[in-house]
Amino acid sequence: MEIRRLALPGPSPTEQDAAALCAGLARLYDDGADAVVCEAGAVTLPGLGAVAVLARLRLAARGRGALTVTGATPALRALLDLVGLVELLGEAEQGEPAGRVQEGVEADDAAL
Repeated sequence: MEIRRLALPGPSPTEQDAAALCAGLARLYDDGADAVVCEAGAVTLPGLGAVAVLARLRLAARGRGALTVTGATPALRALLDLVGLVELLGEAEQGEPAGRVQEGVEADDAAL
């Protein structure tokens, strides 16, 4: 599995950055990447532009390979949680089990 990296510009990416980042993401997949790790550590002033960029990257990655965001600040994490994109961080949403974790089943649990 080949994993490549893509860095978001800081301190606050804008919607104008999205086209170039999506083109860069497409090149990484075209060059054989199975997964891309998007480094967001430079995003120290996240806003709706950052959300738009990450949403467009997610759409661009659909069907091409995995996309995970790392290095997110607490402010970016909170913003992604608010808009429903927290799964990009590879973390379970509140109240949901972490990925690849099977919940326990008791013998007397009713079948659904």
